[in-house]
Amino acid sequence: MAMNSLCKHSIATRIAASSREQTSSGRVNYGSKAITNNARVGANAFRGDSSVFMKRSPVHNAVMSTSRKTAVVPVKAEAAEAPAGTSLKKTSIMVIGGTGTLGRQVVRRALDEGYDVRCIVRPRQNPADFLRDWGAVTVKADLTKPDTLPPALVGIHTIIDCATARPEESIKQVDWEGKKALIQTAKAMGIERYVFFSIDGCDKHPEVPLMDMKLCTEKYLAQIGVPFTVFRLCGFMQALISQYAVPILEEESVWGTNDETKTAYLDSQDVARMALASLRTEEPVGKTITLAGPGAYTIKEVIALCEKKSNQTAQVTKVPLLALKVLQTITAFFQWTRDASDRLSFANVLSNSETFTAPMADTYKMLGLDPAETTTLDSYLDDFYGRILKKLKEVGGQSRQKDFYL
Repeated sequence: MAMNSLCKHSIATRIAASSREQTSSGRVNYGSKAITNNARVGANAFRGDSSVFMKRSPVHNAVMSTSRKTAVVPVKAEAAEAPAGTSLKKTSIMVIGGTGTLGRQVVRRALDEGYDVRCIVRPRQNPADFLRDWGAVTVKADLTKPDTLPPALVGIHTIIDCATARPEESIKQVDWEGKKALIQTAKAMGIERYVFFSIDGCDKHPEVPLMDMKLCTEKYLAQIGVPFTVFRLCGFMQALISQYAVPILEEESVWGTNDETKTAYLDSQDVARMALASLRTEEPVGKTITLAGPGAYTIKEVIALCEKKSNQTAQVTKVPLLALKVLQTITAFFQWTRDASDRLSFANVLSNSETFTAPMADTYKMLGLDPAETTTLDSYLDDFYGRILKKLKEVGGQSRQKDFYL
């Protein structure tokens, strides 16, 4: 079935529809990589996926099994919160996606601020040893295996969800099915805060599967009743290093388009700082907040900045947006290229030449942060090229390996 909009066929939308009837240390990492409480949800809300909140669903079986083994968090079949008297340390945090560009910065920031940090990790080629070296506790679990989640969440007060599917993974399996299972488990385990990172403009682009799934997850969080804060992000400065800054310095070709889409990029360290600041106040609970950087840039402007900072001339290969759209249409026909098609669907966003930004004055005030401390793209690239050019000078400029820049 073609998925023009996941929400049209998702549990999140069916819940939303049914509710009308029943009245979200200075370290630099440049290139690394619903059920409501008061209302009963009608059977129509779960048509086509009735196991989601059945009394004996896999998630609840796992939760109940965990509570029997640990005698810490007994859970009722209806996914009730932990019983009165169960004390959870407010400093106990679970970071989902702790090895990613944003997740690792959240882990470092949380540890620096004195939180007890736990991270879900999966067996992988590049192990998460660095998280343990920093002082975080790692537990083996997998979003695509719901029965592994409850043991990992025992004793956790707050979840900070930074995870998204890797390029080789199914977006739907990780970013929808996996997140749905995680949120169900969070509700059942009595998690008291859930911070979720979404994408700016996800409500405007249902044709982009990842954006559609992010929106569905936002709705699901609101309907299921977990105290949440959703942060919609415009873009990371870190992504520009591998895509533009390094290739330009290496005199390699970079991809460009003719669109005028502007993005207000943020340093992932600043996003981590804002996320942790949101835990110090109750005001962000139940809100969806867009986080944007100090300025918005087109890709052409980003390339020009990199040329100026590196004193190099970029070799730009222009890609017509029409070609990307045609490629997306072709790949959508075949099951084995479906995920590639999903990612290519972002071409639809570029074709509108939108500006992804938001006013931040009220957000800084709510979070108690000084906007002057937020990194600008200009200063970020200055810092990056300053470090790299110094290293190149020290080694005689002989290294041309990508790992050299990380």
